[in-house]
Amino acid sequence: MKTSIRTLPAAVALAVASIAMPSMAQNTAAPTTTEKVENAGEKAWDSTKSGTKKAVNATERTGEKAWDSTKSGSKKAWDSTKRGTKKAVDATERGAKATGNAVSNAGGAAADATRKTGDKIGEHIPGTAQHDAAKKP
Repeated sequence: MKTSIRTLPAAVALAVASIAMPSMAQNTAAPTTTEKVENAGEKAWDSTKSGTKKAVNATERTGEKAWDSTKSGSKKAWDSTKRGTKKAVDATERGAKATGNAVSNAGGAAADATRKTGDKIGEHIPGTAQHDAAKKP
């Protein structure tokens, strides 16, 4: 019996070795040049695809930001122009009214001064209402 116990483990060891060795040999083989090129090409393709997607997303975000900023700036400029124009119109109207009042006031004052001067002259001319009024005390 001693001999059968010793031969059994040796047979099992050979059986295991015969199964494990071919699979180890397959896994340790270096990749061929074609496989290396295919892997490199696949990595390059994936990298290009990823980079392109990132660039497109960045461009879209930047475009949206630029559009929003332009739209906001245009609205602010429009509102500011509207307010400025209204202020200018109001100031012009106030100025015109003030000028009109000043001209009217100046015209009235000039007319009053002319009448007073005429009255003074009329006091010295016989037969005028001013002359007759000046004689009556």
